[in-house]
Amino acid sequence: MKGITRRWFIEVVSLIFAILLVTATVLVVILARSYYGTVETTLSSNAGDMVTLFFSRYGSTTGEGFAASGREFLEDFTEKDVMEVWIIDRSGKVILSSSGFEIDETEMPDYEEALSSETHKGSWSGKIESGESIMAQTVLVTGTDGIHAGAVRFMISLEGIERQLLKLSLLIYGICFIFFAVLVLISANFFFKSIIRPVKKVCDTAQQIASGDLDARMEEYNSDDEIGRLCKTINDMASELEAADEMKNDFISTVSHELRTPLTAIKGWGETLLQLGDSDPAMSRRGMEIIIDETTRLNDMVEELLDFSRMNNGKLSLNTERIDVLAELDEAVFTFRERAVKEGIEVTYNVPHVPIPAFGDAARIRQVFVNILDNAIKYNQQGGKLIVKADLIDSDRLMITFTDTGKGISEDDLPKVKEKFYKADSTVRGSGIGLAVVDEIIKLHNGEFSIDSVLGEGTTVTVVFPVDVAGKEGEKKINEEER
Repeated sequence: MKGITRRWFIEVVSLIFAILLVTATVLVVILARSYYGTVETTLSSNAGDMVTLFFSRYGSTTGEGFAASGREFLEDFTEKDVMEVWIIDRSGKVILSSSGFEIDETEMPDYEEALSSETHKGSWSGKIESGESIMAQTVLVTGTDGIHAGAVRFMISLEGIERQLLKLSLLIYGICFIFFAVLVLISANFFFKSIIRPVKKVCDTAQQIASGDLDARMEEYNSDDEIGRLCKTINDMASELEAADEMKNDFISTVSHELRTPLTAIKGWGETLLQLGDSDPAMSRRGMEIIIDETTRLNDMVEELLDFSRMNNGKLSLNTERIDVLAELDEAVFTFRERAVKEGIEVTYNVPHVPIPAFGDAARIRQVFVNILDNAIKYNQQGGKLIVKADLIDSDRLMITFTDTGKGISEDDLPKVKEKFYKADSTVRGSGIGLAVVDEIIKLHNGEFSIDSVLGEGTTVTVVFPVDVAGKEGEKKINEEER
């Protein structure tokens, strides 16, 4: 036995055994007390006031008178087959017995107790010289003159009772052992079927998943308990891992394609420029511009990948300072306005004409705007619109909305667009990590980031930044940084 089976055996089986053992022992003790109590009651009922009344009829305390009274008492005694009776004279010698045999001197603790007791009675149980177990009671006999005349001793053998108790004890312990064995077998059968086998299957399935078999699944477990929830969790985990692995493969494929495109352009124009030499300055200039643009695009992709790596490692840091959020937004919109016009997209820009100071990383804030605007143009269409709007909320928060009339996002895809590697439309260029990086940067600035979309109608991206129009909070943080 190993692991959980061993713990079950030690903890559960041992507990069951202990409970049954204690129960059997208590039953045996109760039974023994009942038997011995019955014997004691029988002795007490005989060694009662009837003895004193019987002997008081003779009114004599002399040896001969007491002996005659004792002989008559024994002749009238009807329970000789149940107990033995001794008649003891004043000196402590047994002069008569119900068995008719002469009794040698023997120890009688109950007689000694009766002599010293105010009730003139004594009880004792134990083994006599022959080794037999008995229970005895002695009652003193007092004459009418108040003088001690002798005593009557009643004795019952416990040998038969002890044999009966032994048989009953063995029967009780035997029944408890059989009940214990049946209970353990039933418990073990239930334990192995409902716990050990499912847990073993969970371990085997988890091992398969750990070995790379993401198609491994647990069989349906029709029970809504911890084991059932564990099986469902294992299956859900495998499905998530499979989806993540698929997204990772798509990501690698997408990134490879995205990297290959600018590299191909750079290589192609490089070879063209080598062939042209100085023969066509205009074409050479055009080629150099394309190489620079593609190099910039390639550099942006690498920076995005590096940011994603830093984000996963928890090392995405901020160079915080007092900045103007709208100035960064202006620059990002200005950068994309020409591209939007070329693609036939109308851009509407409506923001307050005052500086909106905040405490943050200017480059990272601009990166957020660039990623959002890039997506808004990529997923838009010719003749579409892009509306960028900014408003102050409660004088300490700036809400910026980016609304486009593009493809939109389905209800199934919308909750996943912030996840790493996820792309709702694989036909559109991009690595699928831009929004994940955006979400992380906004969280680092204690901001809010939400996306609302209707498939086929468009998407609205909302970003909320904490700002410091009064300038006090920013100055406070800058002073703390300096300290």
